[in-house]
Order: sequence, then structure tokens, then C-alpha cells
Amino acid sequence: MCNGCRNCIAACPYGVIGINQQTGTAHKCTLCYDRLQGGLEPACAKACPTQSIQFGPLAELQQAADVRLAALHSQGATQAQLYGRDDKVYGGLNAFFLLMDKPETYGLPNADNAKLPSRNDVGGYLTAAVTAVLAVIAGLVAFRRRGTG
Repeated sequence: MCNGCRNCIAACPYGVIGINQQTGTAHKCTLCYDRLQGGLEPACAKACPTQSIQFGPLAELQQAADVRLAALHSQGATQAQLYGRDDKVYGGLNAFFLLMDKPETYGLPNADNAKLPSRNDVGGYLTAAVTAVLAVIAGLVAFRRRGTG
């Protein structure tokens, strides 16, 4: 479990975890691409004293997480769950979290409201079509009046 030590933030060589304090801008994590090319793990995972941040092949991490979840359930922690383990949250995250409470407690969306937007949004298409038709009609009226005056 994360103990909130913030070693991951301090270890990040690029200041990309969250907001860069020096520039005041948000940055996207590259998983220390240069470290990975050298056969090393990301700096945040290396610096984590509780091994809350782990990096490796997804299948191996999922297997280890399943074992850990089963152990917690056998110890009576029935509320423990793997968030993002399957495709119920945004169609799959390729990252997952062991939570001891509901996702909302941690500020995460639950499976009911974590859906990707639909590409077939009929209401949006109809609104765009009606707007386009009204724009064409308004243009025709404006040009028609222009020729009569």
C-alpha cells in the first residue's frame, strides 16, 4: 500500500508526475523511456519503498495482483478490488490499482460512469445537421435580400 511518502515524485528526473513545480505546467509521464532503453525500470517504481508502483509485463503484474487479491479476500478483506484490471473502466487501462474501498473514495470513476464516449452519437449528428440546414437557409435569405435592395 502507498504510504504517501512522495518518493516517486522526488525520484522523477523530469518532474512529470503531476505538475512541474518549476514551470507550473502539467507533463505526461514517459515511463522514463531513456531508463527503459538502458534496461532499467522507471525511477518512480525504483524509488517506491512499499513497491506500490510496479512496472513490468502486464500479464505478470496481473497474475501477481490476482494472487494478492485472493490473499486479501482470504484474510477477510472482502471489499478489496482490482480497479482497472478488466475492461469495465474506460475499456481497459493497461494499469490497475488495488483498492480497499469503493473507487469514488479515491476520486476515481466507478464502472457505471467510466464509459468511453460513443462514436455513434445520433443526437449530436442531428443537431449538426439541423444547424447546417439553418445556416444555409440564413445564407440564402441574406443573399436574396442583398440583391433586392
